[in-house]
Amino acid sequence: MAGRWRRWNAAIHRDIGYLAAGLTIVYAVSGIAVNHVADWNPNYRLGERTYEVGPLDKGREESALAADLAARLQLKVPPRAAFQPDEDTLQLFTKEGTYSADLPTGKVVFQGLRPRPVLLAWNRLHLNAPKGLWTYLADLYALGLLALALTGILILKGPKGILGRGAWLAGIGAAIPAAFWAWWAWLR
Repeated sequence: MAGRWRRWNAAIHRDIGYLAAGLTIVYAVSGIAVNHVADWNPNYRLGERTYEVGPLDKGREESALAADLAARLQLKVPPRAAFQPDEDTLQLFTKEGTYSADLPTGKVVFQGLRPRPVLLAWNRLHLNAPKGLWTYLADLYALGLLALALTGILILKGPKGILGRGAWLAGIGAAIPAAFWAWWAWLR
């Protein structure tokens, strides 16, 4: 009877593990990415391009300058806004980014965000942006991880199992987040 139970436990652990493998990779990579959001933008990268459009008459009104610059840049969609921080500079703000033109030289620097397609998608899933059905799928995944943990601690028996070394390791694993939480709460 005990042998049959252990075989079923191992089979359940194995099959849930295979089912969870793909999602675990997505959540692990995304988790590392969003944990370091203070160091870099895991969803977008800053891109910069330069253009030469020829000198623009800085004596004209801002709206006329903006229309002329947009035409020279061949923007398909009119800019959302324009701003002239000083008499030699004109900025156009578009959905894609910001064009900063040096009016006397006609040099234009574009700065915009380009998505990191895979990481952006994985991070949105990790943070449950889709909501709805995805919430239930993520909950099923969490339950699968719980089943993996519970079946995993019961696979080995003897001194390396949960009644031996496994108890110490499981205890340490549970103590790490508890100790960190206590330390973090004490610092606050």
